[in-house]
Amino acid sequence: MADWIGWLASAGVLVILELFTGTFYLLMIAIGLVAGSLVALAGAGLPVQAIAAGAVGVIATGLLHRSRFGRGRLDARAATRDRNVNLDIGERVTVPAWENGRARVMYRGALWDVELGQGATPHAGEFRIVEVLGSRLVVADA
Repeated sequence: MADWIGWLASAGVLVILELFTGTFYLLMIAIGLVAGSLVALAGAGLPVQAIAAGAVGVIATGLLHRSRFGRGRLDARAATRDRNVNLDIGERVTVPAWENGRARVMYRGALWDVELGQGATPHAGEFRIVEVLGSRLVVADA
């Protein structure tokens, strides 16, 4: 079997595997393998083919990673503030007292740590949840 056929067969296998992952990264490596196939078809030796395949694969993967397709669609920071992701956002809690910008409140049957959000003033009373960071509620003035 000719070298270029081996490169193309490997690229085909990666394209099939990519269909199961949906990340495009295996597709970028497959593009590198196609480059190795083209270099083999041009008559270069195996070391040059491997270098070409590796270089194109690394460059394609790097370009993908920097593109909008290489980043996750849901920003973890935005998810902590998104009402569609976290149903606690927008709910109200009553804070009896503040101590150095922090408090403990009973919310949904459990004690939660509460901290003031940006621009909120520390006073006893009702606050609106604007962000959930683990077991900590970030609140703003209601």
